[in-house]
Amino acid sequence: MPHPLAPQLPDALDASALAEGVWPDGAERVDGAIAIGGVPVTEVAAQHGTPFLLVDEAVARGRARRIREAFEAAFASGVDVYYAGKALLTGDVARWMRAEGLRIDVCTGGELAIALRAGVEPAAIGFHGNNKSLAEIEAGVRAGVGTFIIDSAQEVERVAAAAERAGRVQRVRLRISVGVHASTHEFLATSHEDQKFGVSVAEAGAVVARIRELPGLELVGLHTHIGSQIFDAAGFGESARRMLALHAELGGTAAMPELNLGGGFGIAYTSADSPEPIEAIAQRLADAVRSAADELGVAVPRIAIEPGRWIVGPAGVTVYTVGTTKRVELEHGSRMYVAVDGGMGDNPRPALYGAQYSARIASRASSAEAALVRVAGHHCESGDIVVDAEWLPGDVRPGDLLAVAATGAYCHSLASNYNAVPRPPVLAVRDGAVRTLVRRESIDDVLSRDAGLDAPADPTADAAPLAHDTDGAPTA
Repeated sequence: MPHPLAPQLPDALDASALAEGVWPDGAERVDGAIAIGGVPVTEVAAQHGTPFLLVDEAVARGRARRIREAFEAAFASGVDVYYAGKALLTGDVARWMRAEGLRIDVCTGGELAIALRAGVEPAAIGFHGNNKSLAEIEAGVRAGVGTFIIDSAQEVERVAAAAERAGRVQRVRLRISVGVHASTHEFLATSHEDQKFGVSVAEAGAVVARIRELPGLELVGLHTHIGSQIFDAAGFGESARRMLALHAELGGTAAMPELNLGGGFGIAYTSADSPEPIEAIAQRLADAVRSAADELGVAVPRIAIEPGRWIVGPAGVTVYTVGTTKRVELEHGSRMYVAVDGGMGDNPRPALYGAQYSARIASRASSAEAALVRVAGHHCESGDIVVDAEWLPGDVRPGDLLAVAATGAYCHSLASNYNAVPRPPVLAVRDGAVRTLVRRESIDDVLSRDAGLDAPADPTADAAPLAHDTDGAPTA
């Protein structure tokens, strides 16, 4: 029977087991310790300290290859798979994706710089963003970015002007807010009418006409993205039908060979999640596109998709050290708070979206009776929760390593220095060896941006006197 304080949790069967589909493929316990890619996390912690994000390169690359092959098998018209860099983008990750035949999707000048510095060919890059700065547009056009995704009528003029200055014709897609309401968190749904991305179906015709008037732009297709963390193909299929109808309507006699259907394919963060296999989603999406094409009497265009989370999310595990534990007695039972040496600074998703995660003691196995725990971070916020509810062995204690699964996506990329805490490193494991992808920040790194700390304090400067309470003790 579910615990009254955590009705979303299944009954505790084995609080040390690693749920299949949640933890990286091949994750196992070796002498009690969780091993990722064949390396016990105890060894990684001994060398690198905690917290750290550990990514299994073989899992990330294998999932990139799997989704590319699934969509290539489903769509005879051809497919381009863009890795959504916002999920996790480092020089090495960009090179992994290119090696597996994926293109790279970026949405800021910083992400563009990472991809280019990593050696990604500009023609293999797509540039997103609802408010690209003039400097970002100029940089992308000068670099020779393969495709800009136009997000507004004003951006048409800006990209065209940059292309004219560069003396080149810039390929573009137009992002459409297609009106499909994805079944996901409100902030993750990106194609309903009242939100910031894309142009409406009603105004698409005028924007397409303007793009075609400008000699510096080449319209190669339309684009949509209905949201993130979506578990089945229903929303994708409806979006594809609407987009293909608009594609047929706006294509006319001009060439518009591509249709980008976005990403947002969901993953399992807990054993309660059951996303549809990606092969089934690819096939159902292809069936929907073919059916719509037959009804409209048009050819199926070349399809593009933009997965990010689906590829790297399950490949990553974050490892912390337990600092304190405390039991709280409540009306409907008790809950143990387990505090770790990280939190919302390295994973703000629980605070932002109410995201759920799975955790396990990583440094040892335990046969102790399961206890309901809440994993809390060390930041000065009551909302700094890493895992809202989980079953862990009741003997969890200070000094234990605690691993949180499925943190490969949107943890490092959303990390901050809240409370002046340095961000943890991103490590990768491959063939039993661990290497650094992004080094750990130091306190000096954090302080280096504070211009007021560049020079020593002036001892002669006036200081406000401290107030004193009635006992004569200084008060803040």
